[in-house]
Formats: sequence, C-alpha cells, structure tokens
Amino acid sequence: MVLWTPATGVADHLILAGHGGSGHKLEDYIASLATGMVRHQHVAVVSIDGPVHGERLTGVTDEAQRRLEFIRAWSSDPHFTDGMVRDWQETLDAVLAMDVLAPGGHVGYWGLSMGTILGLPFVAAESRVGAAVLGLMGVTGPTKDRLLTDAVRVTVPTFFLAQWDDQLVTREEALALIDAIAATDKTLVVTPGPHAAVTPENFRRSAEFLADRLGVVG
Repeated sequence: MVLWTPATGVADHLILAGHGGSGHKLEDYIASLATGMVRHQHVAVVSIDGPVHGERLTGVTDEAQRRLEFIRAWSSDPHFTDGMVRDWQETLDAVLAMDVLAPGGHVGYWGLSMGTILGLPFVAAESRVGAAVLGLMGVTGPTKDRLLTDAVRVTVPTFFLAQWDDQLVTREEALALIDAIAATDKTLVVTPGPHAAVTPENFRRSAEFLADRLGVVG
C-alpha cells in the first residue's frame, strides 16, 4: 500500500486509485494523479497492487509476461474479482483507522482498464464509496457477466472515460458498460486515440469530478 496525504496530514476526502493491467501501485500516472489531487483537491490517495501485479508478482520484470500472467489469472482464477474487492475493503478500513480523513469527509474510487475490471465490483459492493471514475473497459473479457451484474448496482456519481480508437475495448463494448451503470449522475468522456492515450486534460477532469461530487455527498 502507498498513501499520499496533504501536508497537514488530514484530508477533505479519500480516493482509492486502481492501476491498469501489467502496471503497479506506483505507476507514473498513478503517482502524478495522486500528487496532483493531494495538492489541488486536498484529498488523500491510496493505491495497492492488483492481483499478480507489482509486489504480488515478484521476479517478473518483462511487461509482456506480466500481462500474460494477468490474463491467465483473469481467465482462470475464480477468486480474482472477489479477492480484490476484499483487498480494497481492508485497505479502506486500514486507512480510515489512521484518522487521515477529516470528519465529514467522503471516499471515492478512481480506476481505469484493470482498475475498472476490479474496481467496478468494489464500488458496487462498498457503500462507503460516494463517487467513482471508471473507464477504458467494456462488456468484454472473462468476467463480462460479472461486470454487467455489478454495473446495475453502481448508483453513485460516475465519470467514465473511453478511447474512441481503443484497440482492446470496442466502442460498442464500452458504451454497453456505461449504459448498464445505474447511476443517474453519469458523465461519459470519449477521446480519439488508442487504449493508453488518456490525455492530461481528462486526468484533470476526472480528479475534479471526484472532488466536486464528494463535496456534495449527503
């Protein structure tokens, strides 16, 4: 687990940030997102390694091999999703016990690609999450039925990012997933470009969305 906090040590809100496939909790974009949100939105951000990623996959340094291990686990491990949901819940418990969240503060989730594969079910299961950023995923892959089932349980404000030329997720698959999410407050942002070409502007907008929606959670 890695935790970023404001200099005061107490944050207005807490964001759980999930990384993408073949990455880890300290990916450059996760660290950049976290430091930016700490500085500009005065939140705390926590990230953990996903299954068969980062410190959970020792001795594998080749990105292609890491991606293969992820696909194998996604395809064959019946505990792949539920295990990560529990990991996120335990992480949330641990951080809240540190008293870094100010009274009246709220919890949000941010995760794209694998961060949505494993994060959407967490958002569906965890009542303490008040807003979410999801995307770069659709109704596809070994757990697509699970994603559809859980999407109808996601009712919190949701910001969804999609890449129009995504080589891993079709437009139709991405739109089917955002359509299935039951939230009445949904923002869909679609940008030209391949899977990993999320723009700095969209990272900024997603961070601002979380801060804005968490600020009005009842």
